[in-house]
Amino acid sequence: MRLDSKMIVCHAFSMRILGSLILSALYATSAGATDNCAADAMVVFDGSGSMAEMGFNDINEPRIFEARRAISDTIPEIAERRRLGLVVYGPMGVDECTGVDLRFPPMLDAARPVIDAVNSLEPSGSTPLTDAVKLAAETLDYQNRPAAIVLVTDGKETCGGQPCMLATDLANEGADTTVHVIGFKVRGSFFSWDRDTDNDYNVSESVARCLADSTGGTYTSAETLDQLIAALRETLGCQFLF
Repeated sequence: MRLDSKMIVCHAFSMRILGSLILSALYATSAGATDNCAADAMVVFDGSGSMAEMGFNDINEPRIFEARRAISDTIPEIAERRRLGLVVYGPMGVDECTGVDLRFPPMLDAARPVIDAVNSLEPSGSTPLTDAVKLAAETLDYQNRPAAIVLVTDGKETCGGQPCMLATDLANEGADTTVHVIGFKVRGSFFSWDRDTDNDYNVSESVARCLADSTGGTYTSAETLDQLIAALRETLGCQFLF
């Protein structure tokens, strides 16, 4: 059977369309495992004083050192595919609990601004993580648009905020709000009389886990640099399946 030129061209065109449809389906499946990479995302980064801790916490160097390395390693490739914004909490407040700072809303090519902001951080202050996540959600106009938030935290809310109440509000009022929480070297209470209401000291989870659980996000515990890098790629990145 001979195929004329018109049939060959038609066949090639059909195969090209089929290939595009397959790639689109794979992209949607991959992105759906975390978030749609076309959607803007906010990183909420813990800059509180505990990020500089070491010693009795079984940490060989301040958490901020590895966090800086992880951000520098992952954000450039992520920022090529989606717009990123940044909220930092902890330092630069008028008191311990007012240091919640929108560094910038989602923008193109945000790698250098994110890396520079994290590298220049001098951890201080307490942990108003609830207010920080709320600010990120409002920046994304979460009640009217899909909102993807990745919170990097080393532990507790220490400024009176109620993360689980916020989680309920985001789930009920958001158009499509997802919060992923990365608990980085989270520690329980050191003193024994607190341990009845806390996790084991060295395998604790952040109280912010409910933000992920209520919004369909993920909670990831990261103890090492490699684990933190993997968690950032999983929650912010866009990966194709072949």
